[in-house]
Amino acid sequence: REEALKKAINAIKYAKKYPAEIEFSAEDAFRTDIDFLCKVVENAIKEGADVINIPDTVGYALPHEFGALIKTLYERVPNIHKALVSVHCHNDLGLGVSNTLFALMNGARQIECTINGLGERAGNTALEEIVMILKTRQAILNLKTDIETTQISKISKIVSNLTGIMIQRNKAIVGQNAFLHESGIHQHGVMANPLTYEIMTPESIGLIDNENIVLGKHSGRHAFADKIEKMGYKLDKEKIDILFKKFKNLADKKKLIFDEDIEFLIDKIMNEKYLEELFLKVLYFEVISSSDKVPIAKLKISKKNFNNKEEILENESTGDGPVDALYKALDKILDLDFHIKLEQYNIRAISGYTDAIGEVDVKLSCIYADKEIYAFGKGKSTDIVEASLKAYIDAINRILNKIYKKN
Repeated sequence: REEALKKAINAIKYAKKYPAEIEFSAEDAFRTDIDFLCKVVENAIKEGADVINIPDTVGYALPHEFGALIKTLYERVPNIHKALVSVHCHNDLGLGVSNTLFALMNGARQIECTINGLGERAGNTALEEIVMILKTRQAILNLKTDIETTQISKISKIVSNLTGIMIQRNKAIVGQNAFLHESGIHQHGVMANPLTYEIMTPESIGLIDNENIVLGKHSGRHAFADKIEKMGYKLDKEKIDILFKKFKNLADKKKLIFDEDIEFLIDKIMNEKYLEELFLKVLYFEVISSSDKVPIAKLKISKKNFNNKEEILENESTGDGPVDALYKALDKILDLDFHIKLEQYNIRAISGYTDAIGEVDVKLSCIYADKEIYAFGKGKSTDIVEASLKAYIDAINRILNKIYKKN
């Protein structure tokens, strides 16, 4: 213990040489002997730590226990008020948010949390949940943040898109079902007065009710630009013009255009630079599949080597289904000297009706130069087979980028 304390003090002294806020974090603080923890915290503050972070590293604490720990630190550490007390809770028992809340009620004033509760193992305290608890029950808790809650829905979707980790439908605050009411008595109550069953409004997290404006193939540019602005996007005239053309093309395939469809188009615009730098691009594909024949897929791609020389390659393959056949055709074309393994494959509709855009997420892995490499890929299309191919290509591009750009 004395050695650990000495190392902590030396680390803080070293950090003090630099003009930065110093945070000292006590690994697995909840399961640490309280006398020793108080001693370490007191010395850390004495040496100049600005923030004292108290983690429940393995998600073991119960809320009343974790709150009591924070209270004890305030009672027993004489210089505790010279530092900001922070908490970092894991969600192994599903109590990350609850433990964080009890810590705040007992004096903690910094929260370490993540969008959608992502994190190691079962994740961390979900930012959107703890923020909306503080906002919804502010009269009782008398605590607030300066977070702009109307951005929560948007940032949640962005994180989901970038990580390839889907948000469960019944996820608090940002799940698809969070503001849906199926029970007849619930629906009647919400229509009579939303506060009957809605403790917060969809608008408070950035969900906008646009039922009065339905976009379709006959919608004009002005209505389209107005819709984008109301969704919270600020795009210049050039991007809106490009986007409007893509919208018209999509409207020829779909009767109604939903917010998710427009977000899909915006996502494509924003990723144009990334798309230009891809190693692999699909030029053409064809899949023949029926109930009495083995599916066969034909695929043609352009492949850019790391010296920027481009070549056109094509091949075909059979498979257990149309997607499997396409994936095997691509594997044949690439003929890589390392094996790529499909770890995860998820598919969902991101808008309504049978002509919905399908979204596919895949996770791939491979062993290269004795190192395990992972990559997520995402694909969207009104054709789920095409979306599956886009996701696979996207993930492989990311793997090749990790390998060749580093070399």
